[in-house]
Amino acid sequence: MKKILIVDDEPNIIMSLEYTFRKNNFEVFIARDGQEALDILETEVPDIIILDVMMPYVDGYATIETIKKDPKLENCKVIFLSAKNKESDIQKGLDLGASAYLTKPFSIKKLVEKVNELL
Repeated sequence: MKKILIVDDEPNIIMSLEYTFRKNNFEVFIARDGQEALDILETEVPDIIILDVMMPYVDGYATIETIKKDPKLENCKVIFLSAKNKESDIQKGLDLGASAYLTKPFSIKKLVEKVNELL
């Protein structure tokens, strides 16, 4: 079973993604901010992370910087899913090591397709 970590501070998005990925046979972990995600990543190594940019405490950009420095997470794919949709925001996310950057509002179908493509 593939593992996915969903990191977002919006409860409706968390519920929707959790339902979708459980239905697609993923083991799902949930974090509501970057620090919570980093705490989970101390003991879990997901195959893929869906990461929001704008969150309290530790934002998505700082979170991915920490993830990319951890050798045990080097094969973990990261998809940014964010309302920040300027070209400069997208480029920053990709430059920091994200495998993809999707903007909100988003298509769940396209997100699932992107996850499956990356895995």
